[in-house]
Amino acid sequence: MSTSRIALVTGANQGVGLQVAKELVANGLTVYVGSRNLQRGEAAAAEIGAGAIALQLDVTDAASIAAAAERISSDVGHLDLLVNNAALSNTQKGDRSMAEYAPLSRASTASLDEIREVWEVNVFGVLAVYQAMLPLLRLSTDARIVNVSSGVGSLSTNADPAYAYHAMFGPVYPASKAALNAITLAIMVELESTDIKVNLVSPAFTKTNLNGFEGTESIEDGSREVVRVALLGPDGPTGTFTRWENTTIPW
Repeated sequence: MSTSRIALVTGANQGVGLQVAKELVANGLTVYVGSRNLQRGEAAAAEIGAGAIALQLDVTDAASIAAAAERISSDVGHLDLLVNNAALSNTQKGDRSMAEYAPLSRASTASLDEIREVWEVNVFGVLAVYQAMLPLLRLSTDARIVNVSSGVGSLSTNADPAYAYHAMFGPVYPASKAALNAITLAIMVELESTDIKVNLVSPAFTKTNLNGFEGTESIEDGSREVVRVALLGPDGPTGTFTRWENTTIPW
């Protein structure tokens, strides 16, 4: 039985999720490395080292989620930190650049099948994992949920024509993150009378597979705010939406 804080990071076999898992372990936490593909999760856990435990977790599969919750319950009996990081940006971009893909992802042109697949991970997957892990979080004396969103999901920001990514707002990835923000607000409202803290974080535009490695920031910089918020203590704030510079994002 581990005496350290117990964390679950979804989508932790690569990108921001892997970096967050590394830094949490470096700060003394025991981290379940959630990965849809168990072999990739095992490779990531081996790379991180002692304190990392591979966990098969497909956020679109109810049986996988239930099995993951049962595994954590059986192993340690509770969960202190849930980082909902797993995300999908598209299914039809292929080898196109982001600029080339943009005309295919507008409200009038976006594939409904692609929208459904992306939302299944980014919206419904987060809610499904939350529902499954909440009983374990309730057993913690210092529980926190960190949902990894994006600044492109801010409705207030995107409504401003002067916003740099205003023209890029569409129903696939950006709107999925707006929906995630709404789901997170619903979680915040539900838990505001409890001791469970909930935070929403937008990492930087990071060079990851999510954006075809077109991001402008390193994995380390891009993960910085997620890690900072995840490591907040019991007196740390709840109900916040911040970006990687530790500044508030408008909803």
